[in-house]
Amino acid sequence: MRRPRMKPVKDRNPVAVGIAGLLALTLLGGLAYGADRLPFTGGTGYSADFTEAAGLDEGDEVRIAGVKVGQVTGVALDGAKVKVSFEVEDAWIGDRSTAAIAVKTVLGDKYLAVDPLGSRPQDPGSRIPSTRTTSPYDVTQAFQDLSGTVDAIDTRRLAESFETISDTFKDSPPHVSKAATGLSDLSRSVSRRDAELSRLLQGSARFSKTLENKKSSFETLIEDGGSLLGELKKRRAAISALLKGSRDLGSELRGLVKDNEKQLGPTLKALGRVTGVLEKNNDQLGRTLALVGPYYRLVGNTLGNGRWFDSYLCGVVPRDYLPETSQPESGCLPPKQPAKAQGSGAR
Repeated sequence: MRRPRMKPVKDRNPVAVGIAGLLALTLLGGLAYGADRLPFTGGTGYSADFTEAAGLDEGDEVRIAGVKVGQVTGVALDGAKVKVSFEVEDAWIGDRSTAAIAVKTVLGDKYLAVDPLGSRPQDPGSRIPSTRTTSPYDVTQAFQDLSGTVDAIDTRRLAESFETISDTFKDSPPHVSKAATGLSDLSRSVSRRDAELSRLLQGSARFSKTLENKKSSFETLIEDGGSLLGELKKRRAAISALLKGSRDLGSELRGLVKDNEKQLGPTLKALGRVTGVLEKNNDQLGRTLALVGPYYRLVGNTLGNGRWFDSYLCGVVPRDYLPETSQPESGCLPPKQPAKAQGSGAR
């Protein structure tokens, strides 16, 4: 049986050949780029628990004694700890090995440093516990430790110690004496600053206590402010309508004045002339009002008892023509009337 002959490349479809070649090159490039991530690369996988990731990321190097032996394959949170998975090639990891996250560059790159210890191999299925792992020193923890250390210093005794050293070396050579004097000055500065810091802390404590005592007032103020803002928000539509109405009223008034400017101008001029005449005759008006006042008072007395004129006229009829019983007692004074009698006169 004759085997079929392969078709020469030059006789094949060049488009299909080109596409197949590009796919093959892409596949080979991907395999070459991610060869260290393939599961059949021969590396052994381990894991370790850390208290914090400290910037360690997947793909970072794993080093033993400064030599790269693998890479980090995963960083994941596992409860209150961080699980770091890594692979190591051609290196032995013991059951007492330690791991630490170290700084690789000044830019903050990290790597995983492994120190292989122990007499037996590390079980890949068991994690390296957090008691055998180390994270970079935390700055916050550093300041907390510094604060605790400084607080534990007895500044008074420290100052006394420096004073004792200064007194001991006062007869020493000049350079030693100067050093001792400097230590003494340093102790006094520390002591003075300690008192100032104590006063500052006491003031802060009093301030905090004052704020605590006034907490209810602040809460009430904030609540009242919130209520005011809420009410303003509710009244926003009414306020907006009022402002819009005011603008519209101003526009209408301007339009009214503009439309009636010809009529209003002469009217205002005439009103000005009338005002001028009144100002010129102000004295005459005053005298007129002074004379009119008594007149209107008499008219009021005449018409004040009802819907008639009530007046007393004396001497209209001569005395000789009057009966003796009706003559006036004396002069033109009004006749005396009984207390309950009604007022009489010419009606």
